[in-house]
Amino acid sequence: MIGVLIGFAVVGLAVVVGYIVARIDLLGPHARPVLSRLTFFVLSPFLLFVVLAQADVATLFSALLPVSMLAAAAILLVYALISALLLRRPVAETLIGALSAGQVNSNNIGIPISLYMLGSAAYSAPVILFQLLILMPISLSILDATTTGSRSFGRILRQTARNPMLIGSALGVLVAVLDIDLPPIVLDPLQLIANACVPVLLMSYGMSLYGQRVLTEPGRRIDVVLASTLKLLVMPALAWAIATAFSLPAEQIFIVVVLAALPTAQNVFNFAQRYGVGEILARDVVFVSTLGCLPVLFGVALLLG
Repeated sequence: MIGVLIGFAVVGLAVVVGYIVARIDLLGPHARPVLSRLTFFVLSPFLLFVVLAQADVATLFSALLPVSMLAAAAILLVYALISALLLRRPVAETLIGALSAGQVNSNNIGIPISLYMLGSAAYSAPVILFQLLILMPISLSILDATTTGSRSFGRILRQTARNPMLIGSALGVLVAVLDIDLPPIVLDPLQLIANACVPVLLMSYGMSLYGQRVLTEPGRRIDVVLASTLKLLVMPALAWAIATAFSLPAEQIFIVVVLAALPTAQNVFNFAQRYGVGEILARDVVFVSTLGCLPVLFGVALLLG
């Protein structure tokens, strides 16, 4: 438990520093988009490569992956059914809501949480690969088809293949699978850049919390509450039930529950913004789940850690 508390202290300090930086406007109006692009295109790919290249292959393809996938798929399906059949939302908006409920922030928040709560950033890597390789292409294809009428799956695949986090992850997995021992002259410079990722990510996240207002769209408040509840409470509980049914060891159950309790991925808002559908819904769920995940993670640590 002491290790978990230390992890929360480390993560919390960086988030608070980022919030203060935004509040006093220390870095100017362009700080958030600049830091976002820096972490997405440079720091995260370096960190993912370094982590995965040194990871145990058995961890990458262990039972953690199917359990996490099953929990996410179940949450996506539950939200989609409620949204389409009871709330009567359009297909594209239903998809944005389902992603808000079931796609976790396995990069910005998942990497530091995995590092400080679970002891290794590699635990979030299988979830990152699942979301980048499977969930994102399918989601973008549906959004393309329903909002623009386009069915250019080749374009979606090309966009996915150019994702820098996917490239860094794929190269890292390749090194791990081939059991390539990188010499210090190669690994140490990469590690230097990778080490900057977690603090910058957390401070950028703290900056994003400043000035947010939620539940401003009356007709969609129920959608926000539904997606946030599924994300923060139902998904971790479901992950625990599935992991228990799989008879996973207690340590692995703790890992999959922590990963399931991560907040909604900020990519969901990017998708909503790009296609002009469900923007407020995605923004509010990202904000609510991001704030709410901290007490949920602490509760998970008390119960299972």
